[in-house]
Parts: sequence; structure tokens; C-alpha cells
Amino acid sequence: MSPPTIVIDAEKPRRLVDWRELWEYRDLLWLLVRRDIKVRYAQTVLGFAWAILKPVVTTVLLNFIFNNLAQIDSGDTPYPLFAYAAVVAWTYFAGAFTTATGSLIGNKMLSKVYFPRMIIPVNPVLSNLVDFAIALLMITPYLIIYKTVPSWQIVFLPLLILIMVLTAAGGGMWLSALAVQYRDIKLLVGFAVPLLMYASPVVWPVSLLAEKVPHLRLLIAMNPLVGVIGGFRAALIGATPMPWDLIAVGTLTALALFVSGAIYFRHKERAFADVL
Repeated sequence: MSPPTIVIDAEKPRRLVDWRELWEYRDLLWLLVRRDIKVRYAQTVLGFAWAILKPVVTTVLLNFIFNNLAQIDSGDTPYPLFAYAAVVAWTYFAGAFTTATGSLIGNKMLSKVYFPRMIIPVNPVLSNLVDFAIALLMITPYLIIYKTVPSWQIVFLPLLILIMVLTAAGGGMWLSALAVQYRDIKLLVGFAVPLLMYASPVVWPVSLLAEKVPHLRLLIAMNPLVGVIGGFRAALIGATPMPWDLIAVGTLTALALFVSGAIYFRHKERAFADVL
């Protein structure tokens, strides 16, 4: 039996995604995801409890500052529950997006062996889903304490999570490719992400858009997290209807961000090893 023949030919530089190649390297992606999860909590006392501690502490601080001091109106929903439903989504996005942005810098694998480079920024987007799932389960004590039952709209939660993942992956591919050449990008993201939280309805209700800036409602919804966070509150708390107009606009933005990020990443990846 003759040995298999491997043919290496030129690939179009602007080809979006070679799904077949990514599937062939799925074991590498799974290995990197598992490694990230293990390394994140290696030699820690609390272990996976950190995935719970961060959103819980953030919710306590937001409750003290924006509920007790600033008197932000959360309607009929207790503010801790109102805030936690948003914080759990925001914490995932902030962690995945920030880590993906800096994932290529200092990565020695890029100059040693060939593999689809897109795996690198996608890896933290997937590995952070473990922390997200743990934090999401922690909303159960809040629901019990405040005697709240999730809405039937919880069936749409996978769609909201998908939009959130596409946003983090698209933004991560864009900025990780840029950060290879412009190291300021990583520093800029570290500065801008906390500020972006206040441009998303984490501490304020989505209903304020209709009250304060009705003419800018759909423009602000171009931030995909606006619809995602509003959807999380509708699904997990059931206090408001699902904001489908915001979700629709955010979905289009997330898809555009993901597709354009993949195209730009593929266009730049040939020079990664040289620059790094």
C-alpha cells in the first residue's frame, strides 16, 4: 500500500474560514481550552470558586453604589437580582474579549509549528464559557431569595449566549491581529473595557433608552451587549418582555464583527510569526 500524498498549495489570503481545516485541528483547540481552564486555577485556594466570587462581589458593589447611593430604578425587580443577571453576561464578555486581544502576543507556538492561527483568539472565548456557566448557575440563590421564577423566554438563552460569543470572538480576532503590530491595543482594551460597561445596560435598565433617548435607541443597540443584557434579564427574571428590536440590531452587528474580524485576521496572519 503506497503512502498517502499530501499536497500543499497556495491559499487565497482573503479566504474567510477553512472550516474543514479547523475541524481537523479540533483536538488542538480542545487541548488548549482544557489547558487554559487548568492553568487559570492551578495552585489556587478557592479554585473554581473564583468564577463565582467575581460576579457576586461586582453585584454587591453595584448594589451599594447605584442602588443605595445613586438610586437607580430597577422597576419591580430587586436591584441585586437585576444587576446579577447583567453582570454574569458582562463578566464573560470582558474576560473573553480582553484575553483574546492579547492572546497572540508572546505566543511562541506561532513561530514553531503550523496550525490554524484563528484557534489562538478563539481559545479564550471558549474556555471562559466554563466560568460563565458556573456564574450563571449562581443566579439560583438570588431567584430563591427574591422568590422569582425565570420566564418561559429562557428558551432563548442559547441564542443570547451565541450573540455574546460571536461578539467576543469577532472583537478578539480584530484586536488580536492589530495588537501584534500595535502593542498599545492591549493597553487600550484594558482601559476601555471597564468604561464600556457603563455604555451597556449593566447598571441601568434597557427601558431608559425609550425614555431618555428614543431616537438613539437602535443606534445604541448596535452594541450587541445592549440586546444581550436586556434579553438575559427578560429570560432569567421575566420582569420585562424580550427586547427583540435591540437583539435584532445587535445580532447583525455581532455577525458583521465576527465576519469582518475573521477576514482581517486571515489577511494579517501570514505576518504574525515575523512580527512576533
